[in-house]
Amino acid sequence: MRITRGYKSSNVDDRRAQGPTGGGGGGGGINLLFMLFQRFGIPGVVVGAAFLYFSGGLGGGSDSSSGVAPSASDSSELAAEQPMVELVSFVFDDVQSTWSEIFKKSGKAYQPARLVLFRGSTPTTCGLGQAAMGPFYCPGDQKAYIDLAFYQQLKDRLGAPGDFAQAYVIAHELGHHVQNLLGDSDRVHNAPGSQQEGAKGLSVRLELQADCYAGVWGNGTERREILEVGDLEEALKAATSIGDDTLQKQATGTVRPETFTHGSSAQRKKWFKRGFESGDPAQCDTFDAKEL
Repeated sequence: MRITRGYKSSNVDDRRAQGPTGGGGGGGGINLLFMLFQRFGIPGVVVGAAFLYFSGGLGGGSDSSSGVAPSASDSSELAAEQPMVELVSFVFDDVQSTWSEIFKKSGKAYQPARLVLFRGSTPTTCGLGQAAMGPFYCPGDQKAYIDLAFYQQLKDRLGAPGDFAQAYVIAHELGHHVQNLLGDSDRVHNAPGSQQEGAKGLSVRLELQADCYAGVWGNGTERREILEVGDLEEALKAATSIGDDTLQKQATGTVRPETFTHGSSAQRKKWFKRGFESGDPAQCDTFDAKEL
């Protein structure tokens, strides 16, 4: 992926030097499961527990996942992460520029989100954010959050390396911001739990639409010659590696579609490709789709 090296974004808040907020790794896992229960009920807890087990958030794993972050004063570590900081900063602004143009064409005003870089844990309007959660978007403060250590897990534990795989993650979270601006997030979260849950529930549809929106941005990268050979395959690999069925099978050896919250690997790959190939947000209507 071709980016502007040395890129700095005014939309990025860097909290990495502040270190983790709150307790240790076990508490982080419990906090995550509680937040998932509040948002998704029991199915969310099941999938969250599977992810934590696989990623090391319920014992073992890296220091970042367990809530014990490296020394915040270690300047060499911050320097080592600088290429990733430049990448996510560039992608974050580029994705938002794409959506700003899309909103403008439809006569709407786009409200920019912000990106927060943190280590271990950090306060958010949605509660205490944990590295074990992976990247996430908080509609309450309109910010996306990421502990950059997630990208090492994406590469080593989930088998999805590459800069465009990393970019897909950022674009997906900004897809949630778009949904928040359009009211789709409220539509889902205010629906009865019975409508949100399951392989065809609203929660899965919301996540798959965010994947499709990430693909819409990806479509423009090829046209603007940002995309390089192999980049699309990196994004598709990432989408596949974080499907509910894949994570569940790796963590527990079984797959339970009734507990899905994000969609299967095949579904996530399909909807990203739909957005990427069309470049049209109108093709991302997962809510009315008969087949996901």
